Amino acid sequence: MEGYPGPSARTCREAAPNLIFRRDRLLGASALRRIAAAAGGGYIAAMLTRLANPSVFLRWFGAALPFVAAGAAVLLAVGLSMAWFLAPADYQQGETVRIMFLHVPAAWLALGFYAVMAASALGTLVWRHPLADVSQKAAAPIGAGFALICLVTGALWGKPMWGAYWVWDARLTSVLVLFLMYCGILALWRTIEDPSRAARAVSILTLVGSVNLPIIKFSVDWWNTLHQPASVLRPGGPAIHPSMLYPLLVMAAAFTLIAVTLHLAGMSTEFLRRRVRTLSLLEAERLDRQAV
Repeated sequence: MEGYPGPSARTCREAAPNLIFRRDRLLGASALRRIAAAAGGGYIAAMLTRLANPSVFLRWFGAALPFVAAGAAVLLAVGLSMAWFLAPADYQQGETVRIMFLHVPAAWLALGFYAVMAASALGTLVWRHPLADVSQKAAAPIGAGFALICLVTGALWGKPMWGAYWVWDARLTSVLVLFLMYCGILALWRTIEDPSRAARAVSILTLVGSVNLPIIKFSVDWWNTLHQPASVLRPGGPAIHPSMLYPLLVMAAAFTLIAVTLHLAGMSTEFLRRRVRTLSLLEAERLDRQAV
């Protein structure tokens, strides 16, 4: 809302403290210096401070969004074709091994998006960067969706392999805890109306839940589990034949671009939602003054 001729910055702070109309006034010089110092100065710091302006963010990433979405669509089509037509059936698992091409990328992104939320939580609590809580809120439903896909495809894959859709295995249980953490975070966002207070509460909960990430990663090493150990990201290199590895990597790239597209769209939507909320509060305040 650059150029908006309405109330002062002080009124904007009181009406909606989590929306940045003028980053130099609302964040303050000291906050910008902290952000620049944390980023190591230079080009990255300049980018972070520029992106603190919602108008700049919406303009830049709005222009990039169609290209990212197009790339995601192309990679998804190529990945599905490779997974279905080029990748061979496993000599033990048969055709059910193709579930891997959905299950594994979904698991990676469920973990990755929680890591994004944890980094955003630090940005909210430590540096108070205005993009941080917006990123965190937009990432939560995406991560929850990928965690759900991981659990459902894992159950469908486990039935023919283990003879049961679900077992209280360390890996499965820790991923279920991850999904429940996502659900709790989404509920907390909806429970607290004020975006600034909600961001702080969610950030604390997110950081507490981040201790589950190494548990998920190393559960197959720490405990005797039914779930197989890592086959791709392992010290000795991938243990999967290239005929299966390459389609898996293409599907992972496609899922990543889909997630980035949804994340950018979610952040843009959240910025617009907060603008509407701020303008509604300011208009209500103006009408109250006129009524007095």
